Amino acid sequence: MSTWRSDDLPDSHRIDAAGWIRIARRGVPLGLLVFGCLALLLLVRLVERPLFGQGRPWTPFITQFVCRNAFRIIGMGYRTEGTPMRGPGAVVANHSSWLDIFALNARKRIYFVSKSEVAGWPGIGWLARATGTVFIARDRRDAPAQVATFRMRLSHGHKLLFFPEGTSTDGRRVLSFKPTLFAAFFEPAFRDTLRIQPVSVIYRAPPGSDPRLYGWWGDMAFGPHLSATLAQRPQGEVVVKYHAPVAVADYKDRKALAAALEGIVRGGLTEAGVAGP
Repeated sequence: MSTWRSDDLPDSHRIDAAGWIRIARRGVPLGLLVFGCLALLLLVRLVERPLFGQGRPWTPFITQFVCRNAFRIIGMGYRTEGTPMRGPGAVVANHSSWLDIFALNARKRIYFVSKSEVAGWPGIGWLARATGTVFIARDRRDAPAQVATFRMRLSHGHKLLFFPEGTSTDGRRVLSFKPTLFAAFFEPAFRDTLRIQPVSVIYRAPPGSDPRLYGWWGDMAFGPHLSATLAQRPQGEVVVKYHAPVAVADYKDRKALAAALEGIVRGGLTEAGVAGP
């Protein structure tokens, strides 16, 4: 499925009076956590950047602190399975929601790779730039510059995270991975040495709730989805499952690599029993 409709919202997205109280009780501390620590991160970055450039020895700890405690404030369970890859490399994951950003950052320091348009989005764009997101254009003419950017970031030991589906889903399926995103990994600078770790991000709705509760798809607006998430009681959990890394050199081309990684990530949802029809 490549087209998503949001007119069929889960019943849990309808907020009652008690839900609005929970939104206030959770939303205020969450906002203070995110924007208070963003201000601290920017202050630290004023010292960190002149000394280390794209190297970030301190600020990722602030990002991880925010992401770990965000789930505590929201009331969602959070756990991981498997072992995060050591050293530089790439990470690919399924994409269900804005919650993925917190889930993937909470355990291991990573840097998202996002389309260039996101840099200009109010709020989200500011956070993305502050936390070291790599912005890329969807133009093949920019491929050499993108390879140079990836090489520079990997030289600092960064793990670059991609969402190869190209859009978010209802959390119960994995869409086809777009092979074009993997073209840069077959450049001579990466092909023989780069490893990629597939990760399955698994959302479990609380018993009796719509299993699509945490999915964010179609034309759903961010504000209402955030409100529905904060209002939810009881909450479910998110599980981040790290699969064994794969070597780019083991695959003949980008299509074969994309298909293999897609299968591994989808298998994580199937094994967890959350994959839908």
